[in-house]
Amino acid sequence: MLRAFRRWAIRVAVSRAELQDAAARLERGLIDANLGGNLYKQRIALPGRGRSGGARAIIATRFAGIVVFLYGFEKNERESVTEREIELYRGIARELLAMNENQTACALAEGVLWEVTDEPDHR
Repeated sequence: MLRAFRRWAIRVAVSRAELQDAAARLERGLIDANLGGNLYKQRIALPGRGRSGGARAIIATRFAGIVVFLYGFEKNERESVTEREIELYRGIARELLAMNENQTACALAEGVLWEVTDEPDHR
């Protein structure tokens, strides 16, 4: 996940399990919205609100085991993202998904990207 997404997820109390569930649903083909250019929108449950009234995440993936959470927003704050924002995120997705293993490792080491693991919490 991108650093900004991580800060947002911590602020709104998105659990590691919910992020993993969103990624797993996406990889199983349970896609809430295909935005084109390897970009997808998935529902994310928030505590006490569930998925439909919770949050949305913009995610980049090529379904090869790499899923990058780019942006998150609460459903009660905004309905969706603009076409201009989608274009911006498509460009970011292209860059991130083109990274090789060494570039990804560097981005993780520098804190540009954060990995969602099976550890107790993603914070």
